[in-house]
Amino acid sequence: MANNHAHAPAPLGGSLLTPFTLLLGALSAIAGIILAYRFFYGLGAVTNINDGYPWGIWVAYDVVVGSALACGGFVMALLVYIFNKGQYHPLVRPALLASLFGYTLAGVSVIFDLGRWWNFWHIFWPGYAQVNSVMFEVAVCITAYIVVMWIEFSPAFLEKIGMKDVKRKLDKLLFFFIALGVLLPSMHQSSLGSLLVIFGQQIHPLWQSGMLLPVIYLMTAVLLGFAVVIFEATLSSTGFGRPLETKVLTPLSRIMWGLLASYVALRVLDLLWRGALGTAFAATWQAFWFWVEMACFIVPLATLASDSARRSASKLFTAAVLLMAGGMLLRINGFLVGYQTGDGWHYFPSFAELMVTVGIIAFEILAYIVFVRKFPVLPAAQPATR
Repeated sequence: MANNHAHAPAPLGGSLLTPFTLLLGALSAIAGIILAYRFFYGLGAVTNINDGYPWGIWVAYDVVVGSALACGGFVMALLVYIFNKGQYHPLVRPALLASLFGYTLAGVSVIFDLGRWWNFWHIFWPGYAQVNSVMFEVAVCITAYIVVMWIEFSPAFLEKIGMKDVKRKLDKLLFFFIALGVLLPSMHQSSLGSLLVIFGQQIHPLWQSGMLLPVIYLMTAVLLGFAVVIFEATLSSTGFGRPLETKVLTPLSRIMWGLLASYVALRVLDLLWRGALGTAFAATWQAFWFWVEMACFIVPLATLASDSARRSASKLFTAAVLLMAGGMLLRINGFLVGYQTGDGWHYFPSFAELMVTVGIIAFEILAYIVFVRKFPVLPAAQPATR
């Protein structure tokens, strides 16, 4: 029987050159080449965005979805350090690493979509700052959170290079950065919902929930954080030949299920209150994608309703994947599918746009593999046995 006792984090070791990592590297390189072309020749050379759809997949997925999928570190910090749930501590550093790459790449991705990208520094210069702008608040909070996460993760680097004295001193200050690491995502994830409030009637009634949008986006960001933790823990166990962490993921899924039930109830009640539920039964693409989105929330809600289901690693993983899809669709639907800019305007991402998005995801996975093999991230444990 496998020994499931987890020890202090330790590097996994092993070769970095595998067919999988080479594929990830190739996809990352292709994205890099396309982006270099974009920076020289402009957005129009590689994207299908237009005056009707000034935001394409790079904002909708790479930034809005990408930052939400990177909320694992946020929710684990919330549970472990704010609510004092110490049993989840082994999940903190892996979740933080995934969040670190997700947010860093989301922050960098913003520059890809700026027409005059060389002026990006204006966001941080007081003379140019638009302090009443929701986008300004999102940009500053995301940037600050990226810096906070690198500081939070720095003990792993200090352990690797043997600077234990510096690590001990930093540990005494980490409570401050952990507090910021809970506050900042709460602010900008809710503000991403506020962006749709500004669009008003240009957003389809199925996704224009008015002042509830900040709550909806924050709730689903937390749900996505839980789902990504389960997803990452399962894949790292199977991919690296480690024991499954079902014992710690089962109680985590109970918290996730309670929040999921609250979200589904809020979503349905909001549609009923605004009289928008009828539009879900119209013969439109918006209605179709709404039901796909809702199914991704309702199926996990039904699947994980019993404790026996929550103890099943396969059901936990399936529910996590569906929740991730639901949270992604909520954001894609709100920012693209449900965006009604007027007759005559259409948008579908170009092949180059899609390859950049795929390349960013590939680079994030590749960086995660490199870090867990070279730095103390995952808890040391005996290899899984059959």
